[in-house]
Amino acid sequence: MAPVPLRLATWNINSVRLRIDLVTRFLAEHRPDVLCLQEIKCRDDQFPHKAFAAAGYRYRAVHGQKGYHGVATVSRRPFSESFRQAFCGKDDARHVAVTIRLGGQQLTIHNTYVPAGGDIPDPDVNEKFAHKLAFIEELGAFLERRPEDAILTGDLNVAPLATDVWSHRQLLRIVSHTPAETDRLEVLRTRGGWTDAVRHFVPPEEKLYSWWSYRARDWRASNRGRRLDHIWVSDGLVPTLKAASIVAATRDWPRPSDHVPVVVDFGRPRRS
Repeated sequence: MAPVPLRLATWNINSVRLRIDLVTRFLAEHRPDVLCLQEIKCRDDQFPHKAFAAAGYRYRAVHGQKGYHGVATVSRRPFSESFRQAFCGKDDARHVAVTIRLGGQQLTIHNTYVPAGGDIPDPDVNEKFAHKLAFIEELGAFLERRPEDAILTGDLNVAPLATDVWSHRQLLRIVSHTPAETDRLEVLRTRGGWTDAVRHFVPPEEKLYSWWSYRARDWRASNRGRRLDHIWVSDGLVPTLKAASIVAATRDWPRPSDHVPVVVDFGRPRRS
């Protein structure tokens, strides 16, 4: 179990260089110890290291590529190691993991960007959707070999529950909420012994989103959202969960990402 407090955030930033001012504002206002970013959309050498260092995030692990995808984990606490994993025979910059020592424990954080899957939810006619399904299955097999204390976080591009979308009935055939995706993600979660940290605090009957389309003129008024961004924890970390939140206010910031940050706080487990 993580023996000391930790605040972890995940955010699909949709271009870290374009939105670096939003990121540094979020860091100043919410002070996560670790921030996991997806869709950074830059090569490793283009990542704005100086801005993060100036904000107090001296430790960074970046897995980027030119113009697409890419993940990065920045931290105020030192990493003991970091590594990348490629899935489905493609090195398309969708994973980076770091290991942080908290007291006498090692905690591995997997920052992941699952493929979006295109528009047609049929793997026979849509290669992108087939790739997404294969990615989820391969990710699950990889994570079953993880260390005892681990976190899976990032833009998983699946809204698993009926209350994770604005309309379960209307989105059943829309990529991100089809049974082919939600069933595979649930297999990954149950076989891996993962707990959804946000739903640990928010009942499954309650609507909850982390993404709202740019197409809506007024995203708050229409509120047609989906919960695509997740923080999952291994069983040993569940007693250390203290709080969780989705920072929807960032969707109103200038030139925002269509995703908003998800934040989870960990602390000392209660004594029985």
